[in-house]
This record gives sequence, structure tokens and C-alpha cells, in this order.
Amino acid sequence: MKKILCAVLLSAAFLTAGNSVFAQVQQTDAESSLSPKFGIKGGLNLTNMYVKDVSDENMKVGWNAGFFAKLPVTRGFSIQPELLYTTKGAKETYDNFIEGKGEYRFNLNYIELPLLAVFNVAKNFNIHAGPYGSYLIGANIKDLKDDGTINHITDLDAENFNRFDWGLAGGFGIDISNFTLGARYNYGFREIGKSGSLSGQLTKDSKNSAISLYIGLGF
Repeated sequence: MKKILCAVLLSAAFLTAGNSVFAQVQQTDAESSLSPKFGIKGGLNLTNMYVKDVSDENMKVGWNAGFFAKLPVTRGFSIQPELLYTTKGAKETYDNFIEGKGEYRFNLNYIELPLLAVFNVAKNFNIHAGPYGSYLIGANIKDLKDDGTINHITDLDAENFNRFDWGLAGGFGIDISNFTLGARYNYGFREIGKSGSLSGQLTKDSKNSAISLYIGLGF
């Protein structure tokens, strides 16, 4: 899925270079000039944790919700800060003699602040990219046995993980009047677990990876 998203972004970049005449303004038909927009957004997360590469078999479903502002700089270009509540993590299956069969599920809840540059490459289509920073406000790990038993690993909570995370985000959006639909990929730069601790061992010193699908409404 990451490869598909990257391919779409590259295609959009070529479209921008070859068809700059199609870059459009950031206002709707009912507006006569560029104006800031503020809105709400929310959607689905497909998240994972990676060391060198991302394995789709460990993907976990989560969600995101929050606020955004689109601040026009010039025709076809805006700055978009956001404030989001987003759930990340992953799942990892195990099968051994001591523990039997089951799945560890890592649930990590963040407050996230992306700061994105938004380029309109066609009338209703934009690409966006920029850095993000996030703060871990909650964490739990569940041990789901094949027999249906669910155990909470109480030795680990948010204090046992690195509170701050940061990375890069990039994606595309489709704007229809005041509505926007989009997809985005977040690539984290910081290890989730604390090095040398139980959280670091369980997460194998991995980092956050997330694909977000969302819908937004601006005012």
C-alpha cells in the first residue's frame, strides 16, 4: 500500500511539472477571493511498526479525528496545520511451546501536529507533504490467545514508551466544494519503545508507520 501511495504522489508531481497551467485557486465557486478555511476531519488508520521495512501482515486498523486550517499563501498553494487524535500500533502473532498460539496487539494513542504544504495540481486535486510531531497520551498491549482469552500486559503503559514521535507525512486530497477526501502516509523517525527496556524488546526497536484515509469539512 505504501508503494501504491508513493506511485500516486510521483504521478501527481509529474502532472504538476507538465501541466502547471491547471493549478487552481483554493476557494470554492461561492467565494470571490482567497480566504482561510478551518474545519474538522476524521477517518481510518492502517498502521504498522517497522525496523527496516513494513510488513503488511502486522497491520492494525485504527482511526484519526481532529481539526485543520488551510491558510492560502498564493493561488494554488496553502499551508495546512492540523491537530489530531490518532491511534497507531501493530499486531504480532506468535506460536511457541511456552506461550502457545496468539497475537500481541500494540495500541498507541497520540496527539499529532502535522504542518503541511498543500499544492493544487488540478482544480479539485492536491498533493501535500510536510513534517509532523506527536505526543503519546496512552498505550496498552493486549495478548490475544487463540482460545479467545485476552490478557492485558499491565507492566507496560505510556510511561514505558518514548512519549515524543516525529516524522514526515505526504499524500493527496480531492476537494469538492467545502468537502475534502484524501489519503496520507506517515513515516516515523523515532523508535517507539525505550532502548534497553521491555518496551524496546517487545517492539524490536521499531518505528511508526501509518496510512490514513480521511474525510474533512471546511468552513
